Amino acid sequence: MNTPCPLLPEIGARLTAADARAVNPAAAGGAYLFRLRYAQSKWGEGLPAQALLQLNRALAVPLQGGEAELTEFPLPYGAVAWILSERPDRRGQFLANPRRHWQHYATRMAGPMAELRTWRAWACHAIAARVLPEAEFPADADQIAGEGLTIPGEEEVEAQLVALGLPGEAELWRAALAR
Repeated sequence: MNTPCPLLPEIGARLTAADARAVNPAAAGGAYLFRLRYAQSKWGEGLPAQALLQLNRALAVPLQGGEAELTEFPLPYGAVAWILSERPDRRGQFLANPRRHWQHYATRMAGPMAELRTWRAWACHAIAARVLPEAEFPADADQIAGEGLTIPGEEEVEAQLVALGLPGEAELWRAALAR
């Protein structure tokens, strides 16, 4: 349905939840590459919101930074920006509100690598804030007011990605912001 995202791996066939269950989570590089392929599959099916969820999962894989998969397919900030800039909602595909999604995701993070995953969510939120018009894709003002939430600025996100992320991660994110 959609033209493949050039920043994600090509796939030969549609991937399914059964394929996801067969992935060995202990093989971090393989799990990461699978999530990127699954995102491509969901994107191709015309399911952009689900593609973005798979990119969230790719960003949650515990990578060390030296995996061969990262050389060929760096962390998917560029793919996030590309999918958002394609604006599939204009073709009747469900995109939801990515800005709101990442705001909620960042503020409710738990589990392994929670701090890094929180900052990666804020990084994706910043991409959405740059790419998507606020009038159509607003932040959750009720959460901001009710919880006294301050959305971190790009400088803070960058500093946290430098401190917590993989080598070169902040630069990848900055390049995606500049798309």
